[in-house]
Amino acid sequence: MPSPEPESKKVYTRTGDLGQTSLRTGERVPKSDIRVAICGEVDELNSFLGLAAAMTGDSGLKQLVIRLQNEILSIAGRLQTPTLMNLDNQRIIDLETLIDELSSELDSINYFILPGGSPSAAACHMARTVCRRVERSLVGLEAKEPIPGEVLQYFNRLADLLFVLARAFNHREGVPDIRWINQFSGTE
Repeated sequence: MPSPEPESKKVYTRTGDLGQTSLRTGERVPKSDIRVAICGEVDELNSFLGLAAAMTGDSGLKQLVIRLQNEILSIAGRLQTPTLMNLDNQRIIDLETLIDELSSELDSINYFILPGGSPSAAACHMARTVCRRVERSLVGLEAKEPIPGEVLQYFNRLADLLFVLARAFNHREGVPDIRWINQFSGTE
């Protein structure tokens, strides 16, 4: 007769049923706590990146997205603990290098583009907008306690990378970026 499933394999814990959750430090906080909200936003960002990876046939971009997902999830864990929140400046430099590498494949633009194009690009644009929300929420957290500048820089640069990555998805999948046309003036 098989042994019963161990408690640790269950998805539910029942410890959050009354609106509380635990931070990584073990501290119990309301689920409305700004740190919990930011981790939820990072999870949403990560989910849209997963969607972008699932929709692309480009193995190189898929692997890049999965790498970013792993990094973002690692950072989310650190956001729960103020003493662990510091990031190595090299991570920001790495994002800038990726932006430059991907940008070298793309035509320069001097106009706004609409989010969309290929399904993977559209999902990446969704990730970008959530990333900007994470950044705004971190600024809100910073009003309560100091946030290392590298954390804000990281999410700012990540949003820039996600814009370029969305364009790279379109480019590699042969789908043009959608130019914005001002409906009030008829110009770009």
